[in-house]
Amino acid sequence: MSDRIRLAATHRCPRRLTGYANRREFLRRVGGGLASLALADLLAQNGLLAVEGAAPKSPLAPRAGHFPARAKSVIWLFMEGGPSGFDLFDPKPELDKRSGQRVDNIETHFGNPGPLMASPFSFQQYGQSGAWVCDRYRSLAAHVDDIAFIKSVHAESPNHAPAMYQMNTGLTRPGFPSAGAWVTYGLGSENQDLPGFVVLPPNVGKGGPNNWGSGFLPGSFQATLLRTTGQPILNLDRPADVSPADQRAMLDLAARLNGEHLDRHPGEADLLARIDSFELAYRMQTAAPATTQVADESKEIHQLYGLDRAAGTAQFGAKCLLARRLVERGVRFVQVYSNDEWDAHGDLADNHGQRCAETDVPIAGLLSDLKQRGLLESTLVVWGGEFGRMPVSQGGKGRDHNPHGFLMWMAGGGIRGGTSLGQTDDIGYAAAVDPVSVQDIHATILNQLGLDHERLTYKHNGRQYRLTDVAGTVLRPILA
Repeated sequence: MSDRIRLAATHRCPRRLTGYANRREFLRRVGGGLASLALADLLAQNGLLAVEGAAPKSPLAPRAGHFPARAKSVIWLFMEGGPSGFDLFDPKPELDKRSGQRVDNIETHFGNPGPLMASPFSFQQYGQSGAWVCDRYRSLAAHVDDIAFIKSVHAESPNHAPAMYQMNTGLTRPGFPSAGAWVTYGLGSENQDLPGFVVLPPNVGKGGPNNWGSGFLPGSFQATLLRTTGQPILNLDRPADVSPADQRAMLDLAARLNGEHLDRHPGEADLLARIDSFELAYRMQTAAPATTQVADESKEIHQLYGLDRAAGTAQFGAKCLLARRLVERGVRFVQVYSNDEWDAHGDLADNHGQRCAETDVPIAGLLSDLKQRGLLESTLVVWGGEFGRMPVSQGGKGRDHNPHGFLMWMAGGGIRGGTSLGQTDDIGYAAAVDPVSVQDIHATILNQLGLDHERLTYKHNGRQYRLTDVAGTVLRPILA
């Protein structure tokens, strides 16, 4: 046994074997000591420990990527529920022509598919790229030359929660790190007074916090939920009967006690996350409320994001404006969920019409604002849901879930605007040309941030895990 391992075992197990209840307990304690030592080495390799035996860095301290990045941060506009790409950005003349016909070999989630159903919306071409956009996204249409449309995405599950897990974590099962957690694990954050990964939550949220959790990564990398109204972070404010001096004294005492505990248990990831969370929460008491004060923005900015319009537009507009304020302050990854679901089973025209009305002006405002501030070049904007919709009708006017072929888009952050990648078949049922997997989407996001998706790994349960698992190809045709 090496001196290093012997010291670790002695530190965790100072008593003799006879001091334990049995041999199994002795081996468990020794194994725990070795595991802590291994974890310390792992954290050191990933920059979370400065040097062996030294005090740990903040888990969110900024770190360099694998290669020069095109983007510093991500704003992911998650359209929960599954928007229909061919009803919004990818018209299908053959679908309109054959509307009312029944087709074979269409597998729907809820069964009993109806006939093919034409889009209820009209389309027009915009920009120098001539991209097609439906009449419900007129404001967003002005930005098509900044957007790369990815029209052949496919996923594995037709169920909301598993599909959202896959889109967020790469796998359809819960319990794995989300994309935002992987990014902050790899790069940290440029603002130590705010979380590195923020979620502006949905009103529904299929699958719940597993969509933005850290899984087996240290807890420091999970998302913080931020609200645009009221208290931005629940339970963050200092109690009224506690003075600032008393609070600082309590934190200092907790830091000393935690530090002593850390000395006895070096490299424990959960303990490191807990220590860091106390100090981050203290700093956020000032930084978070100041960041969320969208009322401080000018009248022109409020109009740009639609905050002066109907309640639905104002609510999502406030989320988009807050996302800009967060990345402007160095937050690494912001995920903005739509307020209501795009789950158009009953009436697609009504459902998608309402969702477009809520999101059109705010998303267009976000792209305009980022561009005029010089932030679009360093901010990767991603739009999409967990899957798309079927070309056949459901109940006469709705559409069922469709993971076989759907649309997402990206803008900014080194993306080549005015481009399009892939196609679904003539009726929009399945990816037919240049299919794009969820792993490809994740690989591309990481690439724009300067991270090699095959090298961004974390050892868990004896194997190296990564966001893209054992797949993923960077979508180079849409890169500038």
